[in-house]
Amino acid sequence: MNVRTPEPELDLVVVDRTVVAAAVVSLALEDPDGAPLPSWRPGAHLDLLLPDDLVRQYSLCGSPADTGSYRVAVLRETAGRGGSVAVHERLRVGDRVRVRGPRNHFPLEPAREYLFLAGGIGITPLLPMIEEVAAGERPWRLYYGGRTHSSMAFAQQLVAEHPEHVTLVPQDEQGPLDLDALLAALRPGTAVYCCGPEGLLAAVEERCGRESGTNLHLERFAPKQDVLGGPESTFTVELAESGMTLEVPPGRSILEVAEEAGVFVMSSCQEGTCGTCETKVLAGTPEHRDSVLSDEEHESGRTMMVCVSRAKSDGLVLDL
Repeated sequence: MNVRTPEPELDLVVVDRTVVAAAVVSLALEDPDGAPLPSWRPGAHLDLLLPDDLVRQYSLCGSPADTGSYRVAVLRETAGRGGSVAVHERLRVGDRVRVRGPRNHFPLEPAREYLFLAGGIGITPLLPMIEEVAAGERPWRLYYGGRTHSSMAFAQQLVAEHPEHVTLVPQDEQGPLDLDALLAALRPGTAVYCCGPEGLLAAVEERCGRESGTNLHLERFAPKQDVLGGPESTFTVELAESGMTLEVPPGRSILEVAEEAGVFVMSSCQEGTCGTCETKVLAGTPEHRDSVLSDEEHESGRTMMVCVSRAKSDGLVLDL
């Protein structure tokens, strides 16, 4: 039984491949017939459906005004799960690649002014945000850290275009970002947007947590260190659309059990970071183990990521 229609997919062609930093390659993708692509807003990401059934998410880092192409930038991570290596080694100009999306769980929201904090490849979702904020003439600053100057993608472009707004902080020359100083100087109404490695995100989250009312927005590429794990028990899930009631034992996810029963669930990362499998909760109390939803969204319990999250109650009723 398959009660849901898969999200539409597009077959695109690689029209540009550029090395933009050490171990970082930028790809431009277009429709082979020149058709316009689905629109998107800053903060969106795209699923690349790669060889060997690999599905990986990459932030769109081009301009939303460009309706003819998508641009992503990919850091080669040899210790990763194989997606970035496949992009670097297999995708060349002229190759076809299937994509899904765009999808946005990191939207740019209105604010009086903005502080952007980037670490390494975390600069990618911030680029279109900066474009929009700069065009609207709202006050903003970017502090961009990286291991070395050569590892920082788009750094020279940013400095050339926004010399008074961008501060580069290569760690081998200047040390890490001085988060205490940057966040202590926040003015009322400032939105903080941060993306990068977990160490940076956790540090920013901890410091912003000291001040009530901080308007903080984070984008994670990997699960939070403290959300996956803990004891697990068996619970039931009632799938309202399909009319099934399934048992989810320890060590199995709702996603796995539902798909085994023949119910299609859109998914991608299976780590609770991309938001693809977000599902409406009709009854019961989720045990959230994702790294996407905010604390307020966790508290509301209206949706959950079925790839990692479980149940606090004996059972759940889901819109599946």
